[in-house]
Amino acid sequence: MTEKEYVKQVNRTTAVTLAGNAFLAVAKFLGGVFARSSALVSDAAQSLTDCFSAGVVIVGVHISGRRSDKDHPYGHERMECIAALILAAVFTATAIVIALQAIESIVAIAGGESPEAPSYIALITAGGSILVKGGLYIFTERRAKKLNSSALHGMAVDHLSDSLSSFGAIVGIVGAMCGVAVLDPVASLFISVMIVRTAWGIVRLAVDQLVDKAADPAVEKAIEDAVLSTDGVERIDVLRTRQYGNKVFVDLEIAVRADLSLIEAHRIAERVHARVEHEIGENIKHCMVHVNPLTGEDNHESPQEEME
Repeated sequence: MTEKEYVKQVNRTTAVTLAGNAFLAVAKFLGGVFARSSALVSDAAQSLTDCFSAGVVIVGVHISGRRSDKDHPYGHERMECIAALILAAVFTATAIVIALQAIESIVAIAGGESPEAPSYIALITAGGSILVKGGLYIFTERRAKKLNSSALHGMAVDHLSDSLSSFGAIVGIVGAMCGVAVLDPVASLFISVMIVRTAWGIVRLAVDQLVDKAADPAVEKAIEDAVLSTDGVERIDVLRTRQYGNKVFVDLEIAVRADLSLIEAHRIAERVHARVEHEIGENIKHCMVHVNPLTGEDNHESPQEEME
């Protein structure tokens, strides 16, 4: 898949989630206001934040999809990680506002205030939100795995968190309807905790892709198998991988027979390079191959082992 096609696919997925979140934000806000539910209004604020987040993803992915240039010879894929970190920051700020409002309501109720109980409209709206968000989670997570997109994965996790938040809102609404008014703002407090939990998960994934974390062990095993099955490769001396946004860079040192000509050794390296970049998966951005002569010594130590 080309970078242009990748950006197009991500934008289409984001557009669907944007439309769903916009609908839910309006529905939950109106339902919360008319049904007198602070938990549902808090849930609406989260959906509104998700609309803004979708815009951040679109911009971040568009920049990350740009071709390599003189100033960025390795590409712009890490901009998607930056977009994910911005999402996490927005989610955290929203959680703080919701938590402060919830605490204020809890203190007021503890001081003797008796807010009017929410109506069934709030309950129906929150239930519908769970169904919509569940559908958006399944859709977005499937697309995130197919495209290997950290930003889309962050959005998918947020959809799941929203479903749990709406369930918490239902608990608070039912409690308030049964005469335990404090459960409604307590549900808002629960929603804020869920948002922070979502933000932390997004931060962890984005940071892993920013600090050159190694690729998944299954990917490294696939690379190893492909290299060792290439004609002319006697041994792998060094295999290193690092994540670069949603892509992976591979550094290889392979051993070939010492009596081969430079041209023959180079051809083997080219075959290894081609197999790794085209057979392992679309997320392999580049493979660097270095050739070592096979000495035949039993006590051979690879450069990687020597450094250790």
